[in-house]
Amino acid sequence: MLLSRSGVALALVGCLALAACSSWSVDPPAPTYDVRSATVVADEALPPVSPALVAAVNNRLNASIAATGHNATLPPVALTVRLTDVRKARGFNRDRNSAKINIDAAAVNGGAVVAMASFETRTVAPDPATADELMAEDIAARVRSIFSLTMPRLAD
Repeated sequence: MLLSRSGVALALVGCLALAACSSWSVDPPAPTYDVRSATVVADEALPPVSPALVAAVNNRLNASIAATGHNATLPPVALTVRLTDVRKARGFNRDRNSAKINIDAAAVNGGAVVAMASFETRTVAPDPATADELMAEDIAARVRSIFSLTMPRLAD
């Protein structure tokens, strides 16, 4: 009797998982803003945020904006991406990194903030030399996802 109940429970969980997957869309959501530029800044913190991290995020985002076609029907915005509470080399193996990111999308015409987003990112980098690059790609990927930006082509 116990075996049949666990089988029914397992079947129910499987059905719920399939129902959840059926609501996923293959197409990305339509963009809501025409992103024209991005500026990446870091809050004053101790220890200070690495200039290499700020530059890497900035380069990735501006390459994505350049790769994304502009849509004249969408409101044009400029992004300000603020890195806050960046912590590197934490944990037992000193390979855990985290950051909090706040984004303001300001209208190009007038400068009013029309959208805001916030998220946290966590990466694992066994080699401390790669921590900034891994964090930069993770942050840029999340911003690309939020604002429907195109992933730039990799250099041949």
